[in-house]
Amino acid sequence: MEKFTNLIDVAVRSQFSDIHIASGHPLVFRQNGKIQFDNRLTWTAREVDHLVEKMLNDYRLAVLRVRHSVDFALSVKNHRIRVNVFNTSRGLSLAVRLLSGKIPGIDDLNLHPSIKDFTQLKSGLILICGPTGSGKTTSIAGLVKHINQTMTAHVITLEDPIEYRFRSDQSFVEQRELGAHFPSYERGLLDVLREDPDIIVVGELRETEAMRLTLDAAESGHLIIASMHAADVSECLYRFCNSFPLEVQSLTRFQLSTTLKAVMAQHLQYSPKHGFRIPLLSILRTNSAVAGLIRDNKFFQLETVMQMNFSAWSLAPVSASEDAPYYESPLVNPEPLALCPDGLTKPVQRPPSPARKRPDASSAAPSDKQKESDPKTLEPEKKGYYYIEDSGSLQDVIDGLKNGNLTD
Repeated sequence: MEKFTNLIDVAVRSQFSDIHIASGHPLVFRQNGKIQFDNRLTWTAREVDHLVEKMLNDYRLAVLRVRHSVDFALSVKNHRIRVNVFNTSRGLSLAVRLLSGKIPGIDDLNLHPSIKDFTQLKSGLILICGPTGSGKTTSIAGLVKHINQTMTAHVITLEDPIEYRFRSDQSFVEQRELGAHFPSYERGLLDVLREDPDIIVVGELRETEAMRLTLDAAESGHLIIASMHAADVSECLYRFCNSFPLEVQSLTRFQLSTTLKAVMAQHLQYSPKHGFRIPLLSILRTNSAVAGLIRDNKFFQLETVMQMNFSAWSLAPVSASEDAPYYESPLVNPEPLALCPDGLTKPVQRPPSPARKRPDASSAAPSDKQKESDPKTLEPEKKGYYYIEDSGSLQDVIDGLKNGNLTD
């Protein structure tokens, strides 16, 4: 156990996000989103078995024997970690996720400040989605911390496992862990409605029954914050509704359209400039248009709605953020300097369209002095293509070519 404790201490100082321990294999760790190896440290099968026995209580050992895997969280040298023990061809392996030493706030996580508005809602459903390892649990912890510091409410969390431990501040926070404090999410969601909550946090929505009870709890006047595995906003809602049997999907979409308040899709992307990973967010806030698309099963149109209205009530989808992650100033010439033969003294001249090119165009452009003295230079400059007035149209060009009235 001392070997593992020292490893956790080094990993925290080195800012590892994950550690993988497998018998007979070099240590594997993830840093800045990339898997790396350390051949200096290996574990034998007996060492791994002994470490697991030290970590698990009788209940978790029984779960491991029956299910061949078990999730739990614990503190090592004041560092909070989440561990998954599972059986492989090499024997037992451990996947260790290192959590922050303190509960991070919304500002600490570089999240968009508008998500603080989520905590002001009195009822409804908020979904936080993203792939595995994208920081969904940490973002939810930031929301709960903001609630705990700024509101007087009763918050109950249903988690698997408990990763961040809260102390009641302005709010009364109670945390329950799957397996230790309630047998299933279904039972936990049924019980929590009798426990006088204002805000309910559901660690992860996996099963249909848990999703149904979550909708019922949101309809009953509670604020529900839950997480799901999904790549983007539209996929999250599509998977939510299509988890139900076909005969009740229409009712499910109606319930979701009336209870859903917001969806946030989160990805982490490494920034070489800053030296750490930053969150890319897609935030959808519901309104009558979004509710109508959900009822009509038109989830594919949600991304279009977000792109058209992101300045008012949502953030652009992650795909749009990845295409244009930086702000482009209007004070900067968007054209590369290599395309400007005269540097910054002249703008880029676009070549004329081949469809309008005269075959015998050979007239030279007038000099700068001629332009200044000749009043005719107030007219558009004659080039090797036809000039069309601003009020003209393509049909005017065609008619002029037919009648021979179009001149250069």
